[in-house]
Amino acid sequence: MGFCIFNNVAIAACHARAELGVTRVAIVDFDVHHGNGTEATFRDDPSVLFVSLHQWPFYPGTGGPGTSNEHTLNLPLPAGAGDADYTRVFREIVEPAVRAFDPELVLVSAGFDAHELDPLGGMRLSGEGFRELGRRCSALGPWTAAVLEGGYNVDTLSELVEAALEGLSAR
Repeated sequence: MGFCIFNNVAIAACHARAELGVTRVAIVDFDVHHGNGTEATFRDDPSVLFVSLHQWPFYPGTGGPGTSNEHTLNLPLPAGAGDADYTRVFREIVEPAVRAFDPELVLVSAGFDAHELDPLGGMRLSGEGFRELGRRCSALGPWTAAVLEGGYNVDTLSELVEAALEGLSAR
């Protein structure tokens, strides 16, 4: 139901488990849309923890309140959520959950459509907010990798990717 033909983060998680011997993968998705395909792939898989921070209500209409389970943590945020909101949710919910899961690998679905100037989303993340998300994701496990997801303002996309990469490499 998303904009992707292939679910790159799901493929990466399956490859890491099958070919690299990784037994516990956490996937953190901060794309503005709920990662319904990733959730469908891993919802009942105890070797993968899926965490999705996303605008709610919003397309595709999944991942709303009360839809989490033991291996899926849906964190719907209202339109207009910005840096402080994402940082608070990360600090209070995401970080304790991922650390308790104790992943060997953290994969990030790095979507930039939650940026304040993105034409599709209604969120208010700044470049500094994406840098902080990258930093916080890199601190969640011993290994971290990211895949590029949404982001539809071509004038800001490269600077946002650079900010997130700076955060991811700040360890």
